[in-house]
Amino acid sequence: MLGAIIGDVVGSPYEFGSDKSKDFIFFAPDCRPTDDSILTIAVGCACAEANCCNEFEFKHVLAERMKEIGLQYPDAGFGKRFYQWMIMNEDEPYGSNANGSAMRVSPVAWAVDTLEDVENLAKWSAEITHDHPEGIKGAQATAAAVFLARNGADKDEIREYIEDNYYDLDFTVDSIRPSYEYDVTCEGSVPQAIVCFLDSEDFEDAVRNAVSLGGDGDTIACIAGAIAEAYYGIPEDIESEVFEYIDETLQDYYFEYADELYK
Repeated sequence: MLGAIIGDVVGSPYEFGSDKSKDFIFFAPDCRPTDDSILTIAVGCACAEANCCNEFEFKHVLAERMKEIGLQYPDAGFGKRFYQWMIMNEDEPYGSNANGSAMRVSPVAWAVDTLEDVENLAKWSAEITHDHPEGIKGAQATAAAVFLARNGADKDEIREYIEDNYYDLDFTVDSIRPSYEYDVTCEGSVPQAIVCFLDSEDFEDAVRNAVSLGGDGDTIACIAGAIAEAYYGIPEDIESEVFEYIDETLQDYYFEYADELYK
């Protein structure tokens, strides 16, 4: 969960592309939490508050939390359709296949105890906005990778599961970096983010891989960071530094759920 936020903050100056180098200042002066962090926190709050085995209750609480927290940060970089959804009185999904469903999903992998339950919860978390099959698929693949990583699966096992159930991962970061372009769809960014983790040596390297692709840098780093945290853990210096970029309100929301889900 925090790994997702760190990836987002570190990747935020490169949301619309980078120079495709891994050699950049990890916490640049203009780093900030974007909609990726804000909605990850909202999902975490819903996971801690709602009955995660009750679809109606979980979706209701999640919609409330995303609007409650998101509307406090109108300039965080929300997509136009999502922002319109936040200000609507009704909670109707809008058929998106964009990676917003995947960027926010990581807390569900810490909220329940079986892979089946994680994938169901990921589906519900996506469906309230991103009810396109690819939007749901991206959320489930991300959550499954996080869950497997935090439960001791090795990289070969994670790769095999994702390939058997979600995406072809038969490429490397180095092989796609030169030609990879900005793509906000799940199918065009989630498998790439997963490979950024699979090709990494440690948590920081996973985030650097993601930013170096030069695409939707904050979101790819958010997804890769979520999986990397579950697999490697987070170095103490990185964990402490990220909170320098997060205001007290968001920190309060984060700690409201983190202690419950990380226990």
